[in-house]
Amino acid sequence: MDPLKLAFFTTFYPPYHFGGDAIGIERLVKALARRDCDVTVVHNVDAFRVLKGPEPAAPAPSEDNIRVVRLESGSPFLSTLLTHQLGRPALHERAIGRTLEETAFDVIWHNNASLVGAPAVLKMGDALKVYEAHEHWLVCPTHVLWRYGRERCDEKRCLSCILSYRRPPQLWRMTGGFEAGLCEIDLFIAKSAFSRDKHAEFGFRHPMSVIPYFLPDAPAATKKTPRPQERPYFLFVGRLEKIKGLQDVFPSFERFDGADLIVVGAGDYENELKALAKDNPRVKFTGRLAPDDIAQYYEHAEALIVPSICYETFGIIIIEAFRQGTPVIARRLGPFPEIIDAAGGGLMFETGAELEDALGRIAGNPARRAELSANARRGFEKFWSEDAVIGQYFEELRKAAARRGDAALLKKLEGR
Repeated sequence: MDPLKLAFFTTFYPPYHFGGDAIGIERLVKALARRDCDVTVVHNVDAFRVLKGPEPAAPAPSEDNIRVVRLESGSPFLSTLLTHQLGRPALHERAIGRTLEETAFDVIWHNNASLVGAPAVLKMGDALKVYEAHEHWLVCPTHVLWRYGRERCDEKRCLSCILSYRRPPQLWRMTGGFEAGLCEIDLFIAKSAFSRDKHAEFGFRHPMSVIPYFLPDAPAATKKTPRPQERPYFLFVGRLEKIKGLQDVFPSFERFDGADLIVVGAGDYENELKALAKDNPRVKFTGRLAPDDIAQYYEHAEALIVPSICYETFGIIIIEAFRQGTPVIARRLGPFPEIIDAAGGGLMFETGAELEDALGRIAGNPARRAELSANARRGFEKFWSEDAVIGQYFEELRKAAARRGDAALLKKLEGR
């Protein structure tokens, strides 16, 4: 089979990254490389350094069929500022041009392209072009539809909002250049039906296919892991930021005493959260843990609680729990209902009273918890396992190649 040649553009890529989006991109790159694709990843180390990411302790190991191009200059701040303000790769334009000239790519795949040089970079290259929207950047300069840093956005007030974040406005968003770049894209991908619809609600006029995140199947356990503690507990895993909504959960654990709450993660809202929970000994913080160390917390938890108050594009943390057979209690917001409903692996809440009812329905009913656990695991295998989702990518690429009339690419995609 003739290898499929793919160029992935992304602002962040491990180990130069801040969270789940970049890890999801890395999983996709590795999955495609395992399926006879040659993948070149282009990412912006300058932007990572300007945003004060910690330098990796060791370089990423090389992997078969994956080449990584790091964009870095002697002037990271200038490079990043110019890229943000001009909507083009600025100091990295030549490096990107050389990368695209060196290989006859079949597909150019953009992910979180804001600080790689969109919209101008979207026009570069002649291959079939994909844009995968891991955030809401296409319709929101702050990426997250979180207005003024305090509330969910329900209408565009972009100029005053971006200034409230102390960021300079991107004037190119008000010109035809942005739309001209978007018109170069053959396939737009949203991570959930909710995110697709939210893009349309905020004026995005291009059709979007929906392909969720996936996870590799969990390795078979050779032995049962020890319980982190004897007392029953519910679990929160994630960045400790205000938009993740954990502060709304604490009052319920002052009234519900049937189990503890274990919080795994760190972030810039951590001190405030610890202050809010200081008088409740049943709320326990572990700090940030390595993925392998978190597995035992999932395995023995009554359920994972996902209380985000912002518009997520998906909810990777939910399928991480489902993969372990852990039920989920999620806020009835954004994409969470479609994920929970698809699997039947959890409960939802809007108010504190509904959260406490859900806690009791799981902690006080082992049979119900076992039913939700089985549903969660089956749902993961059916909807969010690697094989299930990679097949959707190839199907959408075939449709896009057919629309483009690219017979050579269609032939390469046969049998994938």
